[in-house]
Amino acid sequence: MTRFNAPFEIHVHGDVPLREDIAYEQVEEALKPLWRYAGASSLASAAGSHYEDEPGIRIDVQAHVLHMCWTVTGDDDFRQAVEETCMGINDLAASGAPIEVSFYDAEYDEDDESNPAEARDDFMMCFVGPTPAAIMQIQRDLLVQDVVGLMERHFETTELTEVVTAIDNLFTRRFDDLVNSMQLGRPPRGGHGGPPSGHGGPRKPRHLH
Repeated sequence: MTRFNAPFEIHVHGDVPLREDIAYEQVEEALKPLWRYAGASSLASAAGSHYEDEPGIRIDVQAHVLHMCWTVTGDDDFRQAVEETCMGINDLAASGAPIEVSFYDAEYDEDDESNPAEARDDFMMCFVGPTPAAIMQIQRDLLVQDVVGLMERHFETTELTEVVTAIDNLFTRRFDDLVNSMQLGRPPRGGHGGPPSGHGGPRKPRHLH
């Protein structure tokens, strides 16, 4: 549904690998904040994008991937819908994945020379995954890709090993801090009400060099 006088055209883009046991109804429930925001009564009725040349929201049943290339009109309150959607997708994801959300100022006219104001365009990157480790892994991978891509203009790839190692160390430290914070709120092992044997925290992200 088109929101008249909406200040933004909002584009959601991402490909999320899904677990093989996930059914369509589960995806529809996870994406409910998005299709409800669009004023629809179901995922199917909201799957089409604001722009016809965009594929919208699709589920590849064979490959088990949720594809999103979808635009809706709205306001800043869309951020809340995205956050709720990401929480739902976490439970369905097979691995970590990024979701890009771009806000384009629908009222800005770059050809209007009489208006000195700048466009209110904005951008947010969200990450989803089945575990905190999976989310940190995709964050780490994208950061390495961006940093290496930037520095390759000035250095050979073989010279950047130390940079990648430094990034890995930062994420390892963040992961360890997360695990330690979880342990602080946990009863001692063997005590009454403690976690069952073999139950551990999130697995540490792998380090790719």
